Amino acid sequence: MASSLVRGSIRALDGYVPGEQPAAGARVVKLNTNENPYPPSPRVMEAVRAVPAHALQRYPRPMADEFRAAASRVLGVAPDALLAGNGSDDVLTIATRTFLAPGDSLAYPEPTYSLYPVLAHLQDARIVTVPWGEGWSLPTAALVATHARAIYLANPNAPSGTAVAVAAVEELARAFDGVLLVDEAYADFGDDNCLDLTRRLPNVVVSRTMSKSYSLAGLRFGFAVAHPDLVREMAKVKDSYNCDAISIAAATAAIEDQEYARGTWALVRAERERLTRALEGLGWQVLPSHANFVLATVPGERGAAARVYAELKARGVLVRYFNLPGLDDKVRVTVGTPADTDALLAALRQLER
Repeated sequence: MASSLVRGSIRALDGYVPGEQPAAGARVVKLNTNENPYPPSPRVMEAVRAVPAHALQRYPRPMADEFRAAASRVLGVAPDALLAGNGSDDVLTIATRTFLAPGDSLAYPEPTYSLYPVLAHLQDARIVTVPWGEGWSLPTAALVATHARAIYLANPNAPSGTAVAVAAVEELARAFDGVLLVDEAYADFGDDNCLDLTRRLPNVVVSRTMSKSYSLAGLRFGFAVAHPDLVREMAKVKDSYNCDAISIAAATAAIEDQEYARGTWALVRAERERLTRALEGLGWQVLPSHANFVLATVPGERGAAARVYAELKARGVLVRYFNLPGLDDKVRVTVGTPADTDALLAALRQLER
């Protein structure tokens, strides 16, 4: 069989399962994969249309210098402290390949982003998981005690939406002698971020994506912020031209239009509060979220969450269900537009009849 030609560790691996993508033309309310419900900045489309033919004819700048310059101005970090990637998943892959040798350990609080163990297994690294503390607090002592080579911390966390204070992240970074990667895919929807730690602590890497807060999930662009010495080492690992000319132009335009981006973040935060109150009014328990989604416990008997997920899907409303311990009584709901929220609530009220 052809599979016998494949590494044993790959054959044994359960690959990452992305959220469901509906068929082209399907009429659904899509609240399952945490896209921004608002379109990207008009400047993005202008930048894409302005890409000249010769830019597609030739290789792009390998370090996405145009984006690094723009992001440096916006974020207040040095250009050489930035590394661009084909989405933040690419950044996470680069980090894993850079910092973990086969047999090294990766630690993280669980539950969290389910790509982390896949990346570790691809590197033939070991995984050490630590449960979150009470109230989704950071289990600092337990993480340090793993003696791992690296710790990955999604902050805000997925799928919970909960956030750890920057002071607590700094305490962990100072107590840990390996690399602490803070995955800030959802940070722009929260109240704080850890970018300043990368200026003061050489072992902190922050990863960001343009998918969520800049409405570019279909484009694929992310970036890391870290000490320039770490960025230089990570650059050795990335693909030669991991970001294409169109994505560099679009991401540059998006991050430069902060007024537009911040306007969409405010809309999402406001709708997140409305969605939370509405679900609580239906008897659901909703974790306080700092992201563009909420994780909610579905009331009722065992299996209620799976049933609600399936029945919503049958009505054209997609949410995310995780059939995992500690999560199998919950669904994760992306914050959409007010019309999306109305459609979700109408479908849930139909289920109550």
